[in-house]
Amino acid sequence: MAITSWCYLLLLVFSLGSLANATFFTLQNLCSYTIWPGTLSGNGAATLGDGGFVLSPGSSIQLQAPPSWSGRFWARTGCKFDDSGAGKCVTGDCGGILKCTGGGAPPVTLAEFTIASNHNDKDFYDVSLVDGYNIGLGVKALGGSGDCQYAGCQEDLNGNCPAELQVVDSGSVVACKSACEAFNAPQFCCTGDHSTPQSCSPTQYSALFKNACPTAYSYAYDDATSTCTCSGSDYLITFCSKGSG
Repeated sequence: MAITSWCYLLLLVFSLGSLANATFFTLQNLCSYTIWPGTLSGNGAATLGDGGFVLSPGSSIQLQAPPSWSGRFWARTGCKFDDSGAGKCVTGDCGGILKCTGGGAPPVTLAEFTIASNHNDKDFYDVSLVDGYNIGLGVKALGGSGDCQYAGCQEDLNGNCPAELQVVDSGSVVACKSACEAFNAPQFCCTGDHSTPQSCSPTQYSALFKNACPTAYSYAYDDATSTCTCSGSDYLITFCSKGSG
């Protein structure tokens, strides 16, 4: 009995220690419509939320990530899935399944994270429009230390999307492509002769994204004003974000 109790105590201490070092992501849907968030983990890290799930208007869900986790979150819109989880989304689709095993199809707004191995080191995070935009998305650090900046894109870029970048469904603009996705040219994709920060400069299209969303990545080398850091934080990820507060 004493040995069993001691083993239970060790297990409890280990569990509490793991919980203390975990990072919690709260995903909140402030949109007026249902979304289907997708998650993708990198470097063999644990899959969060089974890769994808439904999130109704006004609802939220909390996901727990272990130390050193890295990955991304995005919203899928206009989805229809059958009872087996097979189906399709108008934007952000990840191969026609509810529980994603790959990334979301561009154009899609991304929240990207690299979590530190311990709470004293820095997490890195950003909101990226490099793969285009489908809905507003914001990331707020909760309870951390350091710079802990807000990252996000609060504006409705679909309403101001140039015709050549528009994705239209049923007569409405549902997403805005990046110039790389639309034109597949080195100067927009930062490839070939434009593969370095010195040779790949902002364009009229990335400037449109940056002016509307100053704290989001607008193109591949937009690091200086777009990469955020924080130590020992949890994170609130808000879809259809209305503000940084």
